[in-house]
Amino acid sequence: MTTTIPDPTGQAAHTGDAGRRVSPVLDVDAILDDEGTRIVVCCGSGGVGKTTTAAALALRAAERGRRVVVLTVDPARRLAQSMGLTELDNTPRPVAGVKGAGELHAMMLDMKRTFDEIIEAHADPERARQILTNPFYQSLSSSFSGTQEYMAMEKLGQLRRSDEWDLIIVDTPPSRSALDFLDAPERLGRFLDGRLIRILTAPAKAGGRSAFKLLNAGFGLVAGVLTKILGAQFLKDIQTFVAGLDAVFGGFRQRAEQTYRLLQAPGTAFVVVAAPERDAMREASYFVERLAEERMPLAGLVINRVHRSPAPALSAARSAAAAEDLEARGEHELTAAVLRLHAGRMQLAAREHRERDHFASAHPTVPISEVPAMPEDVHDLAGLRRIGELLSS
Repeated sequence: MTTTIPDPTGQAAHTGDAGRRVSPVLDVDAILDDEGTRIVVCCGSGGVGKTTTAAALALRAAERGRRVVVLTVDPARRLAQSMGLTELDNTPRPVAGVKGAGELHAMMLDMKRTFDEIIEAHADPERARQILTNPFYQSLSSSFSGTQEYMAMEKLGQLRRSDEWDLIIVDTPPSRSALDFLDAPERLGRFLDGRLIRILTAPAKAGGRSAFKLLNAGFGLVAGVLTKILGAQFLKDIQTFVAGLDAVFGGFRQRAEQTYRLLQAPGTAFVVVAAPERDAMREASYFVERLAEERMPLAGLVINRVHRSPAPALSAARSAAAAEDLEARGEHELTAAVLRLHAGRMQLAAREHRERDHFASAHPTVPISEVPAMPEDVHDLAGLRRIGELLSS
């Protein structure tokens, strides 16, 4: 007997005949075909196939008639290779070979170039020149913790405001934690509001004679200490950078807040990507809970690289017993080896299934789509097309 579990979101989750939990199925095509869906964010821990999933979703949406751009931040450049492009940069590039009425463009985030574009757009030419040539800025824009995630948010906002695309698909940064993408604006805001930044901007904000008095009365003491710690030239670079960038700070926060609200809007769909392994599924579970806390629209979970057997009726125990019997009799060595391989595969599939069931038990209303492990890496449009078909099946 199959019983329905009450679901406040409207998604049905069931328990099957053996009490095994069956999650609702993620309807990928319904998401991609919905004209109200303008942004799909693929997120998850590193190494789970986010880039491939994002690219496959983008190709499938384009071949179903939508004008799509996929934004990746993957430094391995796998997206460019799989789409037949020699390189990707901060500008959307058309992808040839798309079948259907839609269009597909791809781009890879250049975080320093995106940071430069913000400065050039929101500061006068002379101030922009001072900031862009400042050594402290050059270090900040290339390596400050959270800059890549913040710039991914910034680029997403730029793409959405242009209103040039039916659908924007984002492959989030390969961070230590998938939550970094959501935390980046707040982290940058804390930096901009930090005590050191406030001290350094105080003279400029005070203005005129008051600034001179403040500098002599209090800042000179602080500067003396900082000079000993940081060095005179480095402190000067920071002061010059902050003085030049101060007028742009408000714009950073405002756009971050706008993009954050955009991510919460009904036209956005988050797709959490995981591998059927304990750490990845735990991270996926944590992310699902965080999205719920932030009231962000979760579409569902994609579990990549799921191992299945062409002979599921033959259990691992029976396969291992048959192999042992053949080996004891010294017969059919090849058959015994195949049976051993099958037993190992069935044991792996059972472990993966337990991880999936554990997630489903904790999140019974989250729709799930599984993608079987492929015999080889995806390296072209045909491979991405196949992944898209598996995602929607």
